Amino acid sequence: MELIQGNPDLSAYLAASEVVDHEHPVVQEAADRLSREHSDAYSYAEAAYLFVRDTVPHSADSGNLRVTWRASDVLATRNGICAAKSHALAALLRARSVPTAFCYQRLTDDGANPVVHGLVAVKLPGRAWARLDPRGNKAGIDARFSLDEERLAWPVRPEFNEVDYPVLYDEPHPAVLSALRAARDRPHLWTMLPSEL
Repeated sequence: MELIQGNPDLSAYLAASEVVDHEHPVVQEAADRLSREHSDAYSYAEAAYLFVRDTVPHSADSGNLRVTWRASDVLATRNGICAAKSHALAALLRARSVPTAFCYQRLTDDGANPVVHGLVAVKLPGRAWARLDPRGNKAGIDARFSLDEERLAWPVRPEFNEVDYPVLYDEPHPAVLSALRAARDRPHLWTMLPSEL
């Protein structure tokens, strides 16, 4: 699949915002800690990915009912769904000048209950955009940091009307962010997440 950079200005994929608050002390502390041992962009990007994937449980796996959406809150509470974890990873990467985009899949339960799944894409020096899935692994899910061959939590299944959306957004998609911000708790969030973009 050819990824489409939604904003032609690459610097937009480095920007801080209310969601990607990479200037927040919690984000800066984590970025500082990771960059002490990983000074080049490639090893830092992989370390940041592993940090978010492995130390911030997906709230559906942990049973945590809180809904987070701001990157600093995801890192502070060590809690979030796929899209929120993507916000945290984007903040860590942008904090060290790695262009990071938001991208999405439409996934289903074998054709039922469609939902939008959040990912990131990174643009490392000399490389094309590469999608990464910081969702978190468990039985049946083996997402990996890979720049050459995608290792996402779930490959899409066209026979179930699943979709890889090719657009790379410089900010989280408004429909996803609106659901995260409005949800009282995770059960409420499941009723509000968009089923498609």
